[in-house]
Amino acid sequence: MSKASIVASEAAHFGGMAHDWWDPDGDSAMLHKLNPVRLQFIRDQIDQHFDADEHSLKALEGKSALDVGCGAGLLAEPLARLGADVTGLDAAPELIEAAKGHAAGQGLSIDYRAGELKTLEGSFDLVTCLEVIEHVAEPADFVAALEKRLAPGGLLIMSTPNRTEWSRFLTITLAEGMGKIPRGTHDYDQFIDPDAMRALLGAAGLEMVEVMGIAASPMKGLHLSEDLRLNYIFSARRA
Repeated sequence: MSKASIVASEAAHFGGMAHDWWDPDGDSAMLHKLNPVRLQFIRDQIDQHFDADEHSLKALEGKSALDVGCGAGLLAEPLARLGADVTGLDAAPELIEAAKGHAAGQGLSIDYRAGELKTLEGSFDLVTCLEVIEHVAEPADFVAALEKRLAPGGLLIMSTPNRTEWSRFLTITLAEGMGKIPRGTHDYDQFIDPDAMRALLGAAGLEMVEVMGIAASPMKGLHLSEDLRLNYIFSARRA
């Protein structure tokens, strides 16, 4: 029997950030900086996988999308604007309430739910899970649960910090140490490197299709890169 993926302390930590999730200068400021970079990769993968028109404003029209660990909707809202029928799932009820309120203010219809991934029913053309797997109790069970939600021919996109000393330094020592990210957000022991991720995917019947690094530099800020040392984002499909 698969175990629960939610770690209560993690849900409480992120739930405590709900009050200013949409403030680009608040506790989630780093996510606001990260989101455009992730969206660049996601849009490219959508266009390739679904053979969509790269100039279309509704590339996900007629498709369903599930954003796992959706927070208060930083990714779910752009997916809805691309035309998808979006479901957002998060472990923290406080974040789901904030997400519902923000989406209503934007005139967006998104099905937000609080709870465990393994209790969710249905399948989705696109499943996204960004900066989440490093916070779950059982990564292997979690990836298997993601696979179960993927519709035939579906696309999975995930991102996570790499398990490197560079990632530990920038993410925990520097960013958390300087207050750019709330202290206690990350546990280096939970970081997963790309080879270990491929093994998790393979055990669930999935294969990694394309991977890009998310790097940081004084000149470019956060940006897509061949350098995977800090963070990486990837697409996957059934093998």
